[in-house]
Amino acid sequence: MTDLGLPTAAPGVTPVRVMTIAGSDSGGGAGIQADMRTFALLGLHACVAVTAVTVQNSLGVQGFQEIAPETVAAQMHSVVSDIGIGAAKTGMLASAPIIEAVGQACVELGIGRDGAVPLVVDPVCASMHGDPLLATEALETLRSTLIPLATVVTPNLDEVRLITGIDVVDGQTQRAAAYALHELGARWALVKGGHLRSSDRSPDLLFDGTDFHEFDHPRIDTPHDHGAGDTLAAATAGALAHGYTVPDAVDFAKRWVTRGLEAAYPLGAGHGPVNPLWRVSES
Repeated sequence: MTDLGLPTAAPGVTPVRVMTIAGSDSGGGAGIQADMRTFALLGLHACVAVTAVTVQNSLGVQGFQEIAPETVAAQMHSVVSDIGIGAAKTGMLASAPIIEAVGQACVELGIGRDGAVPLVVDPVCASMHGDPLLATEALETLRSTLIPLATVVTPNLDEVRLITGIDVVDGQTQRAAAYALHELGARWALVKGGHLRSSDRSPDLLFDGTDFHEFDHPRIDTPHDHGAGDTLAAATAGALAHGYTVPDAVDFAKRWVTRGLEAAYPLGAGHGPVNPLWRVSES
């Protein structure tokens, strides 16, 4: 049995609640489905605000339908006013109006940098297949509205390039990207190195404007990594909801997603998902 877990509530006791504000993945590998799997397997109660419904499978995204921005915000208000949450994370937000609605709701509900509830911003811009999941004109809204609210922002290298214009190819450019993301207003910036294919390592770099923290794990040799970013951000949010510091939460999440990559499985004719279900087989 593994010791890679978070404290869990006794039967009949309300567990820690966490919210995902993201899109639905019909293939079940990423999006709110990946978030909810991670939350459940970490002993958390998952609440959701659905931002979009995608049409996708293991081969890619064939289309998506946005949810009305006011409905996205209303989901957030409904949950927080009644159930309460210990942390929140964002994923696919699809458009500038949805980003604006989520940002405004976060301010009103005390979620994010200056609120009581930590916010993990996973700035989903495109799928792993390169299918766009965020309108180009929404990038500036992401930079100006949501990233400044982030307790921690967690882009992959493709997203870093879209957001900052920096092409990360080595440690020096990874540090430059972390500086640029922090300058946009995030309290902590995590520049993930999973897409640094030239390396046999997967180096992630966390920066708070003063100190760097490095999380360097061996690269897992698998083509089945769908939902890795969602899973890492969800595990980070779960750890923050339990009161972990940001460096400790990221360290926990990095180890969690690495274990999920080791247990990843094929699905359909394309890329299979990161597999947090290893936790069930080892418990």
